Amino acid sequence: MTFTIEPIAYVRGGRSDPIDDDWGSSRTTIELDATQVGADALAGLDAFSHAEIIFLFDRVPEEKIERGARHPRGRDDWPLTGILAQRGKNRPNRLGVTVCRVLSVEESQLRVEGLDAIDGTPVIDIKPVMREFLPRGEVRQPEWVSELMAAYW
Repeated sequence: MTFTIEPIAYVRGGRSDPIDDDWGSSRTTIELDATQVGADALAGLDAFSHAEIIFLFDRVPEEKIERGARHPRGRDDWPLTGILAQRGKNRPNRLGVTVCRVLSVEESQLRVEGLDAIDGTPVIDIKPVMREFLPRGEVRQPEWVSELMAAYW
């Protein structure tokens, strides 16, 4: 089965290189594509503190896609882990998802902080973060993830 998904927006500004760490202070603009959504599609999003951005890692070549397990960031001291148990960009459908702080909404532009996507990245969808959709109960993760994420934000 094949699906066609068209970007609704593009990341403008921020970083031009996909460096793995220090994304917390990254500020970018997400500019809507008027051929895909109306100019008022962001109306009301400024009432939310955060938005979830779904985007495409469009610069990952097909031959770099991982379909099995690998050591995160190529570090042999971290366990061999399936690509679906990681958040790496070399995933089968190359989709990224990040919760970002909403800084402002101006017509067809959304300014965010903490988006780990580079300039020109296609945005597939934008959703407000609602408390009721956050995890219920304790969130657990392996220790290597805390090590990996220590400098990410």
